[in-house]
Amino acid sequence: MTVSFSGALRLAAAATAALACLASVTPARADEALLRKNFMAHNPKGGSIDEVSKTPIAGLFEVRVGTEIYYVDETGNYILFPGQGSDGHIIDMRTKTDLTEARINKLTAIDVAALPFKDAIVIKQGTGARRLVVFEDPNCGYCKQLERDLVALKDVTIYTFLMPILGPDSVTKSRDIWCAKDNGAAWRTWMLNSTLPQRSMGKCDVAALDRNTELGRKYRIQGTPAVIFDDGTRAPGAIPLEKIEARIAQAKKG
Repeated sequence: MTVSFSGALRLAAAATAALACLASVTPARADEALLRKNFMAHNPKGGSIDEVSKTPIAGLFEVRVGTEIYYVDETGNYILFPGQGSDGHIIDMRTKTDLTEARINKLTAIDVAALPFKDAIVIKQGTGARRLVVFEDPNCGYCKQLERDLVALKDVTIYTFLMPILGPDSVTKSRDIWCAKDNGAAWRTWMLNSTLPQRSMGKCDVAALDRNTELGRKYRIQGTPAVIFDDGTRAPGAIPLEKIEARIAQAKKG
């Protein structure tokens, strides 16, 4: 077959274009293969990937598993999850670490020694040598679960900041407990036995409850219970007794 000079140029140009196309496509395919591999390794029970698509944001990909949509980086190791409100959280799927939460915790680290302990219910157990701070609502079921574990802690002073955020009834109960003659005993009796103290007929300054709620906002405590350790770190939710003990010991070393 005879090819003219102009035809040869066209063939050469087409070959060059094809090679350039392959050069651009191959890494993308390799990246997608890596993304799929890592994503599936981190989510072995999450179902198979149906589709991987680029998003308008450079480096961010959409992964579709059935009708579920996930947004991940090009390696498939980091995933963007919706958080509370309009927040989004980035999770390192290799270590299951919430990187956004870790950053927020650093920015809102609590100087425990500087907290207004006069606004807290104080319960001393044993020698009271160790210290633990909790933010709780009297109508919070997880708070009641946590309280059952806190009772078993030895040699600790527990500072409970009442933060009534679950509605008007929480405010009423918090006032009755705060104003009780022995508010520590009143708090435990309610949380463990669901028995409220008699309402105080005298005057009682309940401004501490408003200050506690504001304190919670300041430190981005968005739910109860919140457990604060001596090094300023926190644990949301009703963590079990053994984890509380471990975190107290860790905070002491720090």
